[in-house]
Amino acid sequence: MKKGVYILPNGLTLSGMFFGFYAVLSALNGDYVRAAWAILIATVFDGLDGWVARLTNSTTRFGVELDSLSDLVAFGVAPAVLVYTWSLNPFGRVGAAAAFLFVACGALRLARYNIQMDSTEKLSFTGMPIPAAAIIIATLVIFHHSISGDVPERSIPVLLLTVVLAILMISTLRFHGAKEIDFKKRKPFWALVIFVLIIVITLVHPPVALFSFAMVYLLWGIIENAYLLYRRMKKKKMKGTDGAAIM
Repeated sequence: MKKGVYILPNGLTLSGMFFGFYAVLSALNGDYVRAAWAILIATVFDGLDGWVARLTNSTTRFGVELDSLSDLVAFGVAPAVLVYTWSLNPFGRVGAAAAFLFVACGALRLARYNIQMDSTEKLSFTGMPIPAAAIIIATLVIFHHSISGDVPERSIPVLLLTVVLAILMISTLRFHGAKEIDFKKRKPFWALVIFVLIIVITLVHPPVALFSFAMVYLLWGIIENAYLLYRRMKKKKMKGTDGAAIM
């Protein structure tokens, strides 16, 4: 700290925190769509700060800790307040408990990531990343508002989704992220075509496209982990059969 701090990456981190705080204020004022978009904007700054820090070789322990605090505000507290004021408030204590569970599991997820970032989480994520969980809630709000102007009060599916996302964050399931992509290496031509298609689809109808992409990420992670579990059980069963045959 005596040598000072890097302004650019930490400034981007604080910008993400600001939009998370702004999302909380918007949700409390009943402007749920604006709150949801603020969370999505925060994810942009969350990606930029890490990328800039690595690009400028300005990664520090201070920056890592500040990033975690920013993530807890923007992707833990903000989406929890949003989903509670938007749909879970009529559930009373149950809704408040579900919202707090989301925040608590998000905090646990960030703490675990900080101590495992150089080992088990160096490539894929262990558990759903907290920004991904926040994106799912934010895009759900935007999508619902685009197809229906009402507020889904006392919605059991929203309650269950909030709990499921919280559990997925602290689970040991494997989820993928952008950090697995090496942008310095050449990629097949079709990768660029897919990137263009994603942009086009998003421009056609952003609420539907963003929510669809978020749900695909969620379902893909669940399906992939179910397949990996099936393969492990099958391999274990085959080893047990081979051992019995030898005996």
